[in-house]
Amino acid sequence: MILFDVYPLFDVNIVKGKGCRVWDEKGQEYLDLYGGHAVISIGHAHTHYIEKVTEQLGKIGFYSNSVQNKLQVELAERLGRICGYDDYQLFLINSGAEANENALKLASFSNGRTRVLSAQKAFHGRTSLAVEVTNNPKIIAPINDNGHVTYLPMNDLAAWEQELQKGDVCAVILECIQGVGGIQMVTEEFAKGIATACKKYGAVLICDEIQCGYGRSGKFFAHQWLGIKPDIITVAKGIANGFPMGAVLISPDFKPVYGQLGTTFGGNHLACAAALAVLDVMEGEGLVENARVVGDYLMEQLRAMSNDTTAPHGTKILDVRGRGLMIGVDLSEPHKEVRSRLVYEQHCFTGCAGTNVLRLLPPLCLSKAEADEFLEKLKKAL
Repeated sequence: MILFDVYPLFDVNIVKGKGCRVWDEKGQEYLDLYGGHAVISIGHAHTHYIEKVTEQLGKIGFYSNSVQNKLQVELAERLGRICGYDDYQLFLINSGAEANENALKLASFSNGRTRVLSAQKAFHGRTSLAVEVTNNPKIIAPINDNGHVTYLPMNDLAAWEQELQKGDVCAVILECIQGVGGIQMVTEEFAKGIATACKKYGAVLICDEIQCGYGRSGKFFAHQWLGIKPDIITVAKGIANGFPMGAVLISPDFKPVYGQLGTTFGGNHLACAAALAVLDVMEGEGLVENARVVGDYLMEQLRAMSNDTTAPHGTKILDVRGRGLMIGVDLSEPHKEVRSRLVYEQHCFTGCAGTNVLRLLPPLCLSKAEADEFLEKLKKAL
């Protein structure tokens, strides 16, 4: 048997990590500005994380949701307090796609509707409903293309209000900072207008915080920069620092019904131990604040590079945008060649979006010294 070949891969086999650095099987060190696609929130191989996960594995790694699991209760209480949503309810699953899938189901259960508004360039996952609200026809199979979704331009409030006024919209789903879409930002005016219109016309507002949330933006959630309070919030990626986990944060307006949602592996003992360890480190090391401070510094320095038109790199950086440690760098040349030079010559990983956007998603423990190191590597690669 061979692997189903759906991923274009760098010819690098990563075998070890520590903090914001990883090593390949040949012992070559790399600076990690990608974080395994925004998954590594507290850094690779954090000692507290290893200790807590190992300790839990020595007790019990899994049992079903047919019995009490007090780690789930502890996680709900801790997460609610830290993120500012202690009155919300928590449903635990295994991935971001599942989180969005269940959020959309809850919305439809609540108002009986089936139409969803999603943004152009949105990415919400690859399961049935999640991929249907993703604005990429190349990954929507015919069986998923069920006509539930209207895609609209981000920040065009009039267009979204016009659709909501029709009274048949089940839910609005938004990434307040688009990831795959190229670090496109929702404006405060648009966010507040959409929140008001959803209330007025009976639609459920879902904020997809799978990539932009969990401290990455410099606040716990990206939508908290915009002064709104969604009905449902979805999270995954950074929640357990690499252990597969996702969650749905649900307004108290939604009343749970036995059997309405379910999962086999979601919220298992090992996943909860990993998620609790992440919260320990985020609080203890001030990682949300660090994401804001170091992210602001990194964007400031990138903009200074773009303004230095006397240097070769100055003309190649067209725009820099983002919040915290979720940063997009528009390039005048395709990112493919630049990323290749970064990996093979400068030994540094970044993400990408579209054709020309570098996407920076480092662990939230990135230091200013490591940011400076990346800037020098980027100058050389450009």
